[in-house]
Amino acid sequence: MRYVTRFAPSPTGPLHLGHAYSALTAFERAQARDGAFHLRMDDGDTARCRPEWEALIYADLRWLGITWADPVHHVTARGDIYDAALSRLEALGLLYPCGCRRRDIHNALSAPQEGVPVDPATGPDGMVYPGTCRTRSMPSARDGDAVRLNMTRAVAHLGDVCALTWMETGPFGTGQQRLNADQLRTGVGDIVLSRRERGGAAYHLTVVLDDAALGVTEAVRGMDLAEATQIHRLLQALLDLPTPDYHHHDLIRDAQGKRLAKRADAKAISKFRDEGLTPQDVRAMVGL
Repeated sequence: MRYVTRFAPSPTGPLHLGHAYSALTAFERAQARDGAFHLRMDDGDTARCRPEWEALIYADLRWLGITWADPVHHVTARGDIYDAALSRLEALGLLYPCGCRRRDIHNALSAPQEGVPVDPATGPDGMVYPGTCRTRSMPSARDGDAVRLNMTRAVAHLGDVCALTWMETGPFGTGQQRLNADQLRTGVGDIVLSRRERGGAAYHLTVVLDDAALGVTEAVRGMDLAEATQIHRLLQALLDLPTPDYHHHDLIRDAQGKRLAKRADAKAISKFRDEGLTPQDVRAMVGL
C-alpha cells in the first residue's frame, strides 16, 4: 500500500513556524516513503476564511520547497458528503440538536454541589457537555442549533469499543492504542458534529471523511490533536471508514512556552520570507 499523508491548514490567517514544522514533517515523511502528500484546505469556517489567506498558504509552502498532489482538497466543496454522513448517524438514532451556548454549558458544569464550587470537566473539545439537550430529537431542531453525537448510544451501538484500535507514533505514545468506553462517555462526552452558524459540519466529522477520501495511510499532525484521535477512531467505526496510522509531533512554542497561534503573526512565515530569511533558516528555527 502506498504511503499517503496530508497537511490541513485553515485559511484564517498566515502560516507560522508551527505550521512550517508540521507541513515539512508530513511532506518529508511522504518523500522518504516514495508516497503522496496532499493539501487539505480546512475552509469550513466561512466567516473567518479568506481567499487572500489561502493564496498566502500556497506561496509560503512553495517557498519552503513543498509540493502537493493536485487538486487541493477543499472542505467547502464536500457539504453533500458530510450531510450524508450526518443523515446516516441520525438514522441510527445517535444525534440530537443542541441550543446551548458556551456560557450555558459553563454555568451548568460550574454550579456548586452542596455549596462546593465545581471545576468543569474538560476533554479534547474543552468542557465536557453535561447533556442538557440530550432528550431532544432531531425533528425539534431549530435554526442555530448544533448537532451532537450521543456518546453513550454510540458506544452501545458499537458494542466492544475496546476492540477498536489504531497505531500511534510520536511523543504522545508509540504502539497500538485502543478505545476506552468510560473515557469516551465521561472524558469526551457528546461532541458537536455540525455547527449551523459556522458553515456546517464540524472538524471531527470532516477530517475522518476527508482522510478516507484522500486514502490517507498516516495522519501527521501536532500533539495538541492527539486526544482527538479517540473521537476520530469512533467515527470511523460508526461510518465504516478506514483507519490510518497517526503520527503526532511536538509543537513549536514561543519563548514563554506557549503554543504558537495565528494571532502571533510575528512568527509568520511570510514575514521571515520578506525579511530575507531562507527556507533553510526556517528549518533551523524549528529544529529540522
